[in-house]
Amino acid sequence: MTMEPLQLELPITPLRHPDPVGSEVSIQERFEAFHELNPWICDQLEALTADCIHHGSKRVGIGMLFEVLRWQYGRATAGQEPWRLNNDFRSRYVRLLLERHPEWVTVFETRRLHRP
Repeated sequence: MTMEPLQLELPITPLRHPDPVGSEVSIQERFEAFHELNPWICDQLEALTADCIHHGSKRVGIGMLFEVLRWQYGRATAGQEPWRLNNDFRSRYVRLLLERHPEWVTVFETRRLHRP
């Protein structure tokens, strides 16, 4: 049995990390610094979400989208670059996606933020 190659190919660029920050910096501030250096991540999360909706998904999990990006990054860099996408940023990316697409409010589940 021959497997067909996967067609999913996302444009991946090298991941950049902000300078290390102290513990007094909030998750939101760390997210904003990271997002400023890597705006393509939100663009890809947006494209993946739109694709899921297009193919009939009524709900989408940000965790699943993060794992798809991690997988694609590993493929694009042949595992040569470490992938460090902080799970603390998942809720921030969902909120950013909902700012861009208020019509997706029923697609993602959001909860109250416990830490700024």
